[in-house]
Amino acid sequence: MDIAHCPALINRVTYTGDLGYEIWMETGAALAIWDRLIAAGHGYGITPCGILAMDMARVEAGLFMIDVDYTSAHAAWIDSQKSSPYELGLDWTVHLDKPGHFVGRQALEREQREGAAWKMVGVEVDWEGMERLFAAVGLPPQIPGMAVRGSLPIYAGKKQVGYASTSTWSPVLKKYIALAHLQRPYHEPGTAVNMEVTVEHQRRQAPARVVKLPFYEPEWKKK
Repeated sequence: MDIAHCPALINRVTYTGDLGYEIWMETGAALAIWDRLIAAGHGYGITPCGILAMDMARVEAGLFMIDVDYTSAHAAWIDSQKSSPYELGLDWTVHLDKPGHFVGRQALEREQREGAAWKMVGVEVDWEGMERLFAAVGLPPQIPGMAVRGSLPIYAGKKQVGYASTSTWSPVLKKYIALAHLQRPYHEPGTAVNMEVTVEHQRRQAPARVVKLPFYEPEWKKK
């Protein structure tokens, strides 16, 4: 379609779990299209935001990102860096009733029977537990103001059972949340775990629990 007399391609996609659109145009048309959108959205309270805000919304929606939350099989150096569709919650893309052979069929059939050894889940950190850790050094909880794309170990007792790949404070839920890869059987919802946090340059473990994804999915997001 045309926007501000400039040809543009509009895709209905989402980075945040919300109803969203991407607008593609020639570089020279970017400013004219931006000005037209801001003017048209003024009465609706349109507010520009950047990737840091969108990254928080992405985690709230339980959306994982390639090269951040998982590694493409083409880029993996070792087997432990690879993930199956069942581990990533993409089992809806696997059709084992499809006739004939396809690459990986036997491995997927075995995993469907036995269950995935790992699974990507949500983790909610207990806020009162966080407060106790920081209160011990005389501080209120110190939470980064943006999503942290970094591995944080997750423990059950003294055993590391997985890791968080992206963690963030949720402005909507008012909770500290994380996308995490956990081993079986610790990925079951309701399981008590501990996630590593840094308290005044010291590594500590905050109490947390496993929850189903997404963290936040209001009905209007689907319409």
